[in-house]
Amino acid sequence: MKKDWVLFVASRYMFKGRSSSPVLAVLGIATGVLALIVIIAVMNGFQLGFIESILEISSYHLRLENFPQEKTDELQELMLAIPSVETAVPFKEFQALARGRRWQQAVIVRGLQYNTMEIDKKMKDKLEFEEGFFDISDNKSILLGTELARRLGLGIGDEVTVFSISGILSAENEDSAVNTFEITGIFRTDYYEYDCSWAIINIDSPSFLANESDLKIGIKLSNRFHDGFVMGQADRKISSAGGFENIRITSWRDYNRAFFGALRTEKLFMFILVGLIFIVVGLNIFQAQRRSVLQRREEIGLLRAVGGTKSAVRFVFALDGAIIGLTGASLGLCFGMIIALNIQQFFSIVEIIVNEFIGVINYLAGFLGIGRTGDFAFFSPAIFYIKEIPSRIIPYEVIIIFMFGFLSALSAAWFASQKTVEIQPAEILRYE
Repeated sequence: MKKDWVLFVASRYMFKGRSSSPVLAVLGIATGVLALIVIIAVMNGFQLGFIESILEISSYHLRLENFPQEKTDELQELMLAIPSVETAVPFKEFQALARGRRWQQAVIVRGLQYNTMEIDKKMKDKLEFEEGFFDISDNKSILLGTELARRLGLGIGDEVTVFSISGILSAENEDSAVNTFEITGIFRTDYYEYDCSWAIINIDSPSFLANESDLKIGIKLSNRFHDGFVMGQADRKISSAGGFENIRITSWRDYNRAFFGALRTEKLFMFILVGLIFIVVGLNIFQAQRRSVLQRREEIGLLRAVGGTKSAVRFVFALDGAIIGLTGASLGLCFGMIIALNIQQFFSIVEIIVNEFIGVINYLAGFLGIGRTGDFAFFSPAIFYIKEIPSRIIPYEVIIIFMFGFLSALSAAWFASQKTVEIQPAEILRYE
């Protein structure tokens, strides 16, 4: 007996004389795949945006600390000689109090070189200047986050007074503890913590005389996941150079470890919760296939009697599950990718539809003297600190979601088809 009869019989069972169960199963798989792809893509957009803001603006991929300040240039050259290293930027940092027209705010003051934007292209991409530009060539220039400037009631050209707490507590540095700067730029990173509490000044500013912060070098790599390999190379180069006995090298994995761990856990649990759709659909497929096996006991007995093996007959019903899983997962993949790649337009269309409906309700409410409602927005800028909804698609995650949808249907059908093995042809045909 030719093996192609298996596909023929499976297709007949799938599309002829069946209830709506296969259609509902396909829609269930497609919905699960679509929902997971879109949700994970949006979650990746938010999470990777936060992570990149932290790494590209604040913590860098590697940090070098506790080295002689006079050897800064030498250390930079050693690091830039490593192939995976893209930039090595000196910086200083201290906490201070900034006072504006109507408020005062605790801030983190980062000291950078005046040409940092030319050296560090990735930081340049993350800093969006709403007013002014990156200009700290003058030691009296300062850049403020957009929310910090708003709280202080300041704009371009205004002056802000910065109080260095450590300098105030130190009698010999009291004169350099209080400095007045002119605002030359107001930046936005889309990361609220930085936009509301960060200020950037020249690394050679006298303000740093009032602080005990040591000079550090921030290193960025072409691939941040190569940090362990680069740390090993850096150790060897530093050891051979000499004069850096107390130097300390730390990786981005050590910064904000709890925050990164929380993001990873959040994503995992979201994956599991939305993935429960597949379990529900899989159970429905299992029950439908079990019912189909019981309804077709005579046909199964006949197939066995004319030479069909146990595995071939079982494969007929398992193939139904494979067709359901493949069809549903493919539909979910196609529509999920379309929505994820055009997430902003998708939400805009939904908002237009909802607002049109609200407009009709408001029109009817006007005749009844009932209060009118405002426009609807999924992510209103008045509530959420975002300009647009980000979306990032990671290929291997899409493949995992697709395979999870396909295998859930296949597994359910395979376990349900176990009953076909227990059917004895002679016993069934005896009563026919």
